[in-house]
Amino acid sequence: MQAVIKKKAKELLECGTVDRVLGWKAGEFFYDLTPAVFTTPEEIDKDFVFSVFSGANMSKYLIEETKKEGKVAAFIKPCDSYSLVQLQKEHRIKRENCYIVGIACDGMCDMGLVREAGIKGATAVSEKDDKLVLETIYGEKEMPKEKALLERCVHCKSKKVVDFDEMIGENGEENPDCGRFDEVERLEAMTPDERFAFWRSQLSRCIRCNACRNVCPACSCEKCVFDNPDSGIAQKAAASDFEENNFHIIRAYHVAGRCTDCGECSRVCPQNIPLHLLNRKFIKDMNELYGFYQAGADFETKPPIMNYTTNDAEPSVVYQRGGSK
Repeated sequence: MQAVIKKKAKELLECGTVDRVLGWKAGEFFYDLTPAVFTTPEEIDKDFVFSVFSGANMSKYLIEETKKEGKVAAFIKPCDSYSLVQLQKEHRIKRENCYIVGIACDGMCDMGLVREAGIKGATAVSEKDDKLVLETIYGEKEMPKEKALLERCVHCKSKKVVDFDEMIGENGEENPDCGRFDEVERLEAMTPDERFAFWRSQLSRCIRCNACRNVCPACSCEKCVFDNPDSGIAQKAAASDFEENNFHIIRAYHVAGRCTDCGECSRVCPQNIPLHLLNRKFIKDMNELYGFYQAGADFETKPPIMNYTTNDAEPSVVYQRGGSK
């Protein structure tokens, strides 16, 4: 797949379709891939990388890239494409300034899970059938790819790229039976005290690095409420349990109805906090109270909190899902 994508990136530059390409390049390690902009075929030959570690959602980077002169090409995976559409609905991306190449995807991987499988000293990765082949300082090692998938890929909601100018590979379908709400249901079954203890154990690890906020496509405000110097909490580690809870709960509320469940918040968290579960709880509640809605699935539908009807449920008077009293 990398060879095909690199070839397409070079073609788009060489024929003048675009002025630059948004893709991935290696960071300090081969699995530490980061978004990057390429302006020449030579740069693409030298640094462009696409692998099972190209997990970064490219849609957020198009907010700034499409403000610039000229046209940018972006390679968009199915989960990225929902964010791409949602950002267009919010008028955050200038679609006329980008050329979207959809990429068929069978899942991105987590290097932490590779290490947990006992594979150490890895220096390179490739795929063979349904396996990861890792070159290590101790020789070649193999493991099933499914054992190294990111959580969002284990419970992938859709293999469908919902917006593109051309497609590499065969476009897939939505997967409503992906089981992505199973963990939310487990938390719902807990007592309030158990749930509180669970989230305190998770959120107490937060170091307020802002990685979740900065990577989130739905967090696209130019000035964040948490950057307000008069708030008393701007850009600092939490001083209390309240502040630890406050940041993440407020952020979850701010993206409710707009979160596409891309899972980037959890992927980049250095403390491995399952932040996606907060967002999925809101998604699940809205589906049950107001009817199914998937942010970024199309250009027409509005989120429940922006689409009032006289038949809307009032959560304060709903005692059982699916009915009210």
